[in-house]
Amino acid sequence: MKQAAEKWPANEMKNKTVPLPKAGVKIFETPVLWFFVFAIVTIVSLYTGNLPGGMIGSLLVMIVLGELLGWVGDRTPIVKTYLGGGAIVAIFGSAYMVYSGLLPEYAITGVTDFMTTGGFLDFYIAALITGSILGMSSKLLIKVGVRFFLPIIGAIIGAIVIAAIIGSLVGFSVQDAILVMTLPIMGGGMGAGAVPMSQIYSELLGNEPSYYISMLVPALALGNVFAIIFASVLDMVGKKYPSLTGNGQLIEGVEQEKKEHKYDIKIMGVGLLAAITFFTAGSILGDFLPIHAYAIMIILVAIAKITNMLPKVVLDGASQWYQFVAKNWTFALLFGIGVAYTDLNTVLEALSYQYVLTVFGVVLGAILGAALLGKLVGFYPIEAAITGGLCMANMGGTGDVAVLSAAKRMQLMPFAQISSRLGGAIILLITGLIIQLFL
Repeated sequence: MKQAAEKWPANEMKNKTVPLPKAGVKIFETPVLWFFVFAIVTIVSLYTGNLPGGMIGSLLVMIVLGELLGWVGDRTPIVKTYLGGGAIVAIFGSAYMVYSGLLPEYAITGVTDFMTTGGFLDFYIAALITGSILGMSSKLLIKVGVRFFLPIIGAIIGAIVIAAIIGSLVGFSVQDAILVMTLPIMGGGMGAGAVPMSQIYSELLGNEPSYYISMLVPALALGNVFAIIFASVLDMVGKKYPSLTGNGQLIEGVEQEKKEHKYDIKIMGVGLLAAITFFTAGSILGDFLPIHAYAIMIILVAIAKITNMLPKVVLDGASQWYQFVAKNWTFALLFGIGVAYTDLNTVLEALSYQYVLTVFGVVLGAILGAALLGKLVGFYPIEAAITGGLCMANMGGTGDVAVLSAAKRMQLMPFAQISSRLGGAIILLITGLIIQLFL
């Protein structure tokens, strides 16, 4: 002891601090041992047939398994760096559980019903749209304006051109590369894209819509995979080349308002009310206007923000509710997307190298076209590529959540929805015109 003390002068021994132990590992902000207690209860109930029905059982499975898969993905080498991390593992991990039979059938049905007829996806997106728009700068909304359609048009042109070139090189006809792969990928998902597109094909080309659906779905599914992966890649590119990105800001020269909130449970309730009210208003007007309810909702919320008609308590409440939903339910939602919307059979059936390369070309073209035209009108190239490009090339609302989560830019949800919904409507119009050309 004396020799050890002689090696250290008294003042150095006095000032030398012993490093504190690292904080314990947490999952979902919960100490890992306690999280595993929750997980064990969930798994036992799941595999003994005692999982509660409805919202309780579905949300329990989605939160516990979604957070677990997300935690693993965010800490797995290569996956966390190049493949989207927790977002892609939550989606495809749950899709694999369905594909392999690891998830009981009654649980699959419950989660699917909760996501679709139960409206959890709409509930989540309504919170993100309302909170992100009401929490952003009015100046930003006004400045973006009609210019946002330029990246969308650039994405469409880029996707068609590059897919046609690559498709021709690997043995596809230009017609197949555009009609069977490019247009369904860029069409805004299943409900607003592939389904009405199959009806257009049926009316103009003959055969039943189901015949065309079976052709369009593989492209849609594989394009969604590439969109998620590219979202993660673009996030890395932005970190390496900071001049290309606004780190979630869409347009140069206009900074997003950053407010420090004193979180209040009652005010969050006001935000919840605002989100579901705006969604309902969009649904009502959707019965009279040929526009998707999400798109109408975006317009209504934007008008309310620009005209400054809402009281501060609603603005703050919407922003706080949006942050609560995004921070607590994103992995749960991604797990639900994997169960309800991601069919691994469909993806695997499409895995010829010619098909994969052509779909890769569609998504790459969408990125380049959106980034180039976005840059011309003052947008940051990476944010333009994500919103105008990747959010055109994914599977609509579910794809938007996955892409923005992988890109770590959830605040761009309103612009993602514009791409998916209004951009998807543009694709349907283009589909009819292009078919006439090929005929």
